[in-house]
Amino acid sequence: MNRKASIAALTTLVVLALGSTAWAQLWIEPRCKRLPFNRIMPVVELSHDRLLKVEGTVFRTSNDDGKTWSPRRTIYDGPGPGIPSEEEASTQVLRTRSGALVMVYMDMSTCKWKWDAVRNEAAKDSRLDVWAIRSLDEGKTWIDRQKILDGYCGALIGMIQTTSGQIVVPMQTMLDRKRHVTVTGVSADDGRTWQQGNIIDLGGRGDHDGGFEATVAQLSNGRLLLLIRTNLDRFWEAFSDDQGRYWREIGPSRIDASSSPGHLVRLASGRLALAWNRLCAEGKGVVRRAAVGLAETPASWQREELSLAFSGDDAKTWSKPVVIARQPGGSLAYPHIFERRPGELWIATHQTAICLSLKEADFVQK
Repeated sequence: MNRKASIAALTTLVVLALGSTAWAQLWIEPRCKRLPFNRIMPVVELSHDRLLKVEGTVFRTSNDDGKTWSPRRTIYDGPGPGIPSEEEASTQVLRTRSGALVMVYMDMSTCKWKWDAVRNEAAKDSRLDVWAIRSLDEGKTWIDRQKILDGYCGALIGMIQTTSGQIVVPMQTMLDRKRHVTVTGVSADDGRTWQQGNIIDLGGRGDHDGGFEATVAQLSNGRLLLLIRTNLDRFWEAFSDDQGRYWREIGPSRIDASSSPGHLVRLASGRLALAWNRLCAEGKGVVRRAAVGLAETPASWQREELSLAFSGDDAKTWSKPVVIARQPGGSLAYPHIFERRPGELWIATHQTAICLSLKEADFVQK
């Protein structure tokens, strides 16, 4: 089964698990408003308040908050390997403090994926490598295209630049073809060269088992925090004291979560914001589903509600989660938070694509 077929089969599994009311009417929290577009991520702010969004091998810019976009401009149109893709959750981009654009992406052009049900492991030639490319002139030219992960990465969830200038991007790979493990890519020179952090292995066995699709943010004391997707009813967390090279403190967090990734960001206010799919929908119990080859442990696949919470004390405590979007039977998963202006958040999801705008002040205590 190729990757697209695998994704289609998994989506069918999720819909069946969520019930017969699939794709019902979408509800949006009244404090949120729909933006005039559904798909805008990955997006980054350029000089003069302009926006840039990536669409596979090309990008566009906007001068009016995404209402209109420029014609497409090429990022890379040469031979493979290392071709950017429009696949959901395959690309992350940021603008460094020096003005460089750094794009990290999965190479779908050479992707191979097959789960051997008899051996209960991935086929030997399964691969989905991660590459990076950068621009020093806001997209006019792109340089230093290179592979930064040789393995299998299922999704990219966010990328940050730390206060000391390190670029840190969470990735994943398959360990012994049996489960996913988390690693980080780190660059100290605006994406010109890269190093890889240590492996975070949480155990498990299956094509959707292990610890993977992590999101990262920097805390006020300089430490980095990873929140890692698991099938264990909650995110696991890991901390780094050296800007993402090594993760020495690893354990379960207190944040309940279904088997879905979240997106964690530090806002201009200093608060942390987290968008994710909780363990169960509001007012409902936990529903776990098992599938042969998927994971050792039956897990919740609740994706019909997208929740939002804030922390003002470096993730020690969180505000009460608020459901900002609900679609019974739907899949509001793979969220991305973009702080368009201080206190103004754009939150998008890749599955059942929506894009919302909200004010931080409307959700936190004065």
